[in-house]
Amino acid sequence: MLPPQGPGRDAETLATWLREHPGPEIICRDRAGAYADGARTGAPQAVQVADPFHLWQNLATAVERCVHQHTACPQPPDADENGIVHISFADEQDTAQEMSPIEARLRERHRVVHALLDQGHGIREIARELHLGSNTVRRTARAETPEQLLTGRHQPRPTQLDPYKPYADKQREEGCTNAVRLHAELKELSYQATYRTLSHYLRPRRRPRIHTVGPEPPGVRQVTAWMMRHPDRLRDDERQQLGKILAHCPELTAADHLVRTFSQILTTRSGQHLKDWITATRAEDLPGLHTFAHGLENDWDAVIHGLTTHWNSGPVEGRVNQIKMIKRQMFGRAQLPLLRKRVLLTALRPPHSVTGNRPGDRPHENLA
Repeated sequence: MLPPQGPGRDAETLATWLREHPGPEIICRDRAGAYADGARTGAPQAVQVADPFHLWQNLATAVERCVHQHTACPQPPDADENGIVHISFADEQDTAQEMSPIEARLRERHRVVHALLDQGHGIREIARELHLGSNTVRRTARAETPEQLLTGRHQPRPTQLDPYKPYADKQREEGCTNAVRLHAELKELSYQATYRTLSHYLRPRRRPRIHTVGPEPPGVRQVTAWMMRHPDRLRDDERQQLGKILAHCPELTAADHLVRTFSQILTTRSGQHLKDWITATRAEDLPGLHTFAHGLENDWDAVIHGLTTHWNSGPVEGRVNQIKMIKRQMFGRAQLPLLRKRVLLTALRPPHSVTGNRPGDRPHENLA
């Protein structure tokens, strides 16, 4: 049943509307207290049902409060006790910095193509996936090593500095980081190239091994979304990050377990276990979930009906989404008569033809 479209959303407005439209037996509503009072006053004979989707939404709000209270617990991946990630520039990275962009791209393409070939993919499939020509993929597949793809114009050109590179590297390892002084020493050894050539060679090697702060930890809403989503629908990197966060915070680990338990009650309509869930929730140090559990008890009958019967607001929400979609499509393009006609014509079509929801679907099942 849709809430009344009147001057307000208070209990009296709903009660008045129900008196003017007598006879409802089931009232499926959200968790607003005004709707509960209005339905109780205007249709005392009707059975009130708390919509399962709104129950799940209320739980998400409570979990978000819990995550917000423990924002200091999540640590960056691979961080030490000070929250610092140690990153050093390895020799392979120094070598990669010497490559030209074309050479780096060819080496990466060779690696990706041969990895896909090892997985059993064909030339055409790889070309389609990587947006490359078939001949390019075929030529890359025939090359056993990346060097076979590097023609003369892709390879580093020899320079006058090449015979002196071992000496320059040795001086750098011994602590000589002054390029001007090193250039003067090389000139005494008959080095004839310019200072710029030497400086360009030393530039990537001047970077010290540094300590840098790791990436920002995921935000409160991101962690909440991971906890509220089905574990099978998390990407591998999301599952790993969530696991590291839960490992640093016992309270969030308990909250995650309670979310999974509540999702089982919700999807299997086993509301008879709700009392046990509330008892387990109150045993944990999670004030946000305590508030949610207290709200469930205050609306106990409607919540139990929502967790044990098939009644839900899915079809109504589908119609609302249809109307909102049409409003966005028509914004600034036509006046009210055409908008009204489109809404009326769409109302004759089943909700799942536009929104993808089948009649009787429980929208929370995609979340839990």
